[in-house]
Amino acid sequence: MTRIHPTAIVEDGASLGADVEIGPYAHIGQNVKLGDGTTVGQGAMVDGHTSIGEKCQIFPYALIGMKTQDLKYKAGSTSYVEIGDRTVIREFATVHLGTADGERTVIGSDCLFMAYCHAAHGVILGDHVICSNSVQLAGDVHVQDWAIIGGCAASHQFCTVGRHAMVGGMSKIRQDFPPYMLGDMVEGSLKVIGPNVVGLTRRGFKREVIQALKEAHRFLYRDGLNRSQALDRVENDVEPYDEIKELVSFYRDSQRGVA
Repeated sequence: MTRIHPTAIVEDGASLGADVEIGPYAHIGQNVKLGDGTTVGQGAMVDGHTSIGEKCQIFPYALIGMKTQDLKYKAGSTSYVEIGDRTVIREFATVHLGTADGERTVIGSDCLFMAYCHAAHGVILGDHVICSNSVQLAGDVHVQDWAIIGGCAASHQFCTVGRHAMVGGMSKIRQDFPPYMLGDMVEGSLKVIGPNVVGLTRRGFKREVIQALKEAHRFLYRDGLNRSQALDRVENDVEPYDEIKELVSFYRDSQRGVA
């Protein structure tokens, strides 16, 4: 049964699924769609053309579907926020609409977007992504499936963080960060430390795949090769598991360069 607190505001036109719960003083805009079993906590605001999936939890004072902060926004443009199923948006997090007509800001399914995190216009998070407290994602940042970003990290616009990567807290993400790797701040710059061994092991990656990623990391970062030489060595000398092919493609396709 859907429950709406008497002090909450749900504008005409909003679409609420079954068993939705809206807390005190929350505000749901007219173009919002909430999936079955989703809860919106006290004082939270969901506005704009925003679609939230099933069994999501929107914690108190989160703001979703607000107008972009991008100064290129033109009044009258219609843009979107899309959030998948079972995703948790914690207290005071902000998820903004896109800038241009039709642009989407997307947070996938089974994500955890902790307190005070910010997703700017056009940010796309895959599934199972974790952003720890106060992560700040500038416009058009992409964070791929299963990536984890540590607290207070911030990303320059247009950067991509690859699948199953883990970026340490307080990091400045100024270039793309490769999949399957672990990174941390060293002397003021984000450095690739090595494969994300603990995370990959927990997710059931085979030992031989992790070993192959270690070999790829050695060629890319420790053997003194330039990037082109290193990628050639990885392609020729490392067992061609799908993860290795994905890693090589990530480097070759990067538009901003890789950390």
